[in-house]
Amino acid sequence: MTQTQIDSTLQWTGAAAIIAMHVLNAAGPEAYPWNIIAAFIGTAAFLAWTIRVRNLPQFTVNVVALLIGLGAIPGIWLTTYRFEHIINT
Repeated sequence: MTQTQIDSTLQWTGAAAIIAMHVLNAAGPEAYPWNIIAAFIGTAAFLAWTIRVRNLPQFTVNVVALLIGLGAIPGIWLTTYRFEHIINT
């Protein structure tokens, strides 16, 4: 793949995942945690692209989004654990 094709693939992957996140968010709480996972994938793809093209403002947005998302990951685990614990008791 050429550099341009790699950049394009990263951007389209990110765009598809972010669109999926918005669709899942619109579906409501039933989509949790898949909306968070889609956001993570999209943000990671865009972050890789921003590093490649040295786009500092977009890099900053993606790093902040990933840090916020990392705060959600423990929440996914805790919610799943609590739900399974309630069902199994």
